[in-house]
Amino acid sequence: MKEEDEESTKTPEETEIKETTEKAIEETEGEAEKESVEEKPDEISEEAGVKEEGISEEKAEETVEAEEEVKPEKEEKREEEEEIVEERIYTIPLGRAWISTPRKRAPRAIRIIKGFVTKHMKLEKRKEEEEEEEPRKLVIDNAVNEMVWSRGIEKPPRKIRIRAAKDKEGNVTVYLAEGD
Repeated sequence: MKEEDEESTKTPEETEIKETTEKAIEETEGEAEKESVEEKPDEISEEAGVKEEGISEEKAEETVEAEEEVKPEKEEKREEEEEIVEERIYTIPLGRAWISTPRKRAPRAIRIIKGFVTKHMKLEKRKEEEEEEEPRKLVIDNAVNEMVWSRGIEKPPRKIRIRAAKDKEGNVTVYLAEGD
């Protein structure tokens, strides 16, 4: 009898809201029951996965073999790049760059770095070797260049820490020292 009194005192809008919420609750409970009935396996075998995707087993094996062939090539390239014969860390003073006019300081700092590394990593060739071999290269990493130019052309740093790595061909690459 209390329920009837409560329902009679409620406005028609309140009764509609109550009915819609009850329907929504019933629907969500029904969906939850359906999901619990449908059990999905945690792991699908490779064959089933291949068949579901519409790829034949032969094509799947060919793609796996092709991927295996590509991986060793990438590893070989990395090994070639990483064959470092000599590696040194230097602190290069760039105070001489500040002697020149303000609009020429950063380019002069780069020239100072090149000259310093050329001298200390022994990149200069002997006269006998010039004819036989290709010239050795000096490569400055982009991070070093950005560090020199970070405050603009007029205010390069007073000093910079670099890591110079010489490979087996005699080429030197200049990196920014770790922690800088």
